[in-house]
Amino acid sequence: MEFAMTMKDTDSAPFASDAERWAAVQRRDRDADGVFCYSVRTAGVYCRPSCAARLARRENVRFHAGCEEAEAAGFRPCKRCRPNEAALAVRRAAAVAKACRLIETAEEMPNLASLAASAGMSRFHFHRVFKTVTGVTPKAYAAADRARRVREALPQSSTVTEAIYGAGFNSSGRFYAESGQVLGMTPTRFRSGGSGTAIRFAVGECSLGSILVAATDQGVCAIMLGDKPEALVRELEDRFPKATLVGGDRGFERWVAKVVGFVEAPALGLDLPLDVRGTAFQQRVWQALRKIPAGSTVTYSQIAKRIGLPKAVRAVAHACATNAIAVAIPCHRVVRNDGSLSGYRWGVERKRALLEREAAAAA
Repeated sequence: MEFAMTMKDTDSAPFASDAERWAAVQRRDRDADGVFCYSVRTAGVYCRPSCAARLARRENVRFHAGCEEAEAAGFRPCKRCRPNEAALAVRRAAAVAKACRLIETAEEMPNLASLAASAGMSRFHFHRVFKTVTGVTPKAYAAADRARRVREALPQSSTVTEAIYGAGFNSSGRFYAESGQVLGMTPTRFRSGGSGTAIRFAVGECSLGSILVAATDQGVCAIMLGDKPEALVRELEDRFPKATLVGGDRGFERWVAKVVGFVEAPALGLDLPLDVRGTAFQQRVWQALRKIPAGSTVTYSQIAKRIGLPKAVRAVAHACATNAIAVAIPCHRVVRNDGSLSGYRWGVERKRALLEREAAAAA
């Protein structure tokens, strides 16, 4: 079976000339996989450009648009790189995706041995591959999925206990021990929309307009930018409809001053405790965003590759859009493939201003 190996026929396309293709083979460029394949006359096989086999002599190498063309010329697929099959990264991603679905649909967390068996791997190898692809261990992924389940079940369940067991926790004691990390508050408070939970907040002004910083006992849960302070407060109230919003004291206002200082002078840096909760995928994206240095930008597709899911570009864009903690989780540093600025929750002009300041500070 051939997997979309089509060689570009325009001079402006990458790997358009034999010289470019040979250079890609020499450096074992994975970006060239799927664009073309090459055959080795003396071995009688054809390979992916990224094949790890010993490099053949140039005079023995011929380039082909795809597997079908190479096989029609009398070559057989290399047993090492398997050019006629899905790439190893794709096969691993499919195996991990299957394991994720097993975790998400199981009443109780499957053990590592059963997950590894479903993927056709040893326990050690599966654990390593799963973490490489998802960025978290199978146990951490299952914990995040249980947290999602219980957050979704609490408002609809007749009792907290029903939601706890329905989410896959084996005992209520174990859940209550972890509820602060899972929910950020007690289950009863979460179930009632955060009723009784104190969220401190303060509003300040900066050159980009109004800025609101809010925090639970765990850390900063929101940094919002806008034109009017009252609109930001209403947005915070909508996010936590039954929480008790408390005006920040002098100590808390120093956090606001620190955020404002970073907006005005990015070289100062920003290091605040964060209370960030989302799906396992969102957590991975937001963690990757925090690793982007100030003054730099990356594309949505680059972030997708960094978290091991190169095809999840749209999902990465959605995770950026749902980020509620401006500047501390710097989704403004993510741009389109052509370098243009895409939509930003707090306005494209603010995104442009932040990037310009960070670039100037880096320079």
